[in-house]
Amino acid sequence: MVNKDNFLYPKGRYYGQVKPENLVFNANLQEFAQKVSYICNLETSGKIPPEEAYEQIKALWKGLKRSKKQLRIGEDPFRPDDDNADSDGEN
Repeated sequence: MVNKDNFLYPKGRYYGQVKPENLVFNANLQEFAQKVSYICNLETSGKIPPEEAYEQIKALWKGLKRSKKQLRIGEDPFRPDDDNADSDGEN
């Protein structure tokens, strides 16, 4: 029997460097992409207005960004915390 969650929320295989934080972030990234796809489809079909779609995607993006920061993805582990600033200037 097929699990409906596996059908509705498929997960791709991870091919990157296998570290716990990378695996967690990859799962978060896949969930983000899946939710953005649903929101885009709802907006395209006229079920939600563009402004609501934008706000929902913006909230998802902030959550993904927060996850990246908490997992310290892309940071130099030997660099002090106060030297780590966002390169895009957003928090």
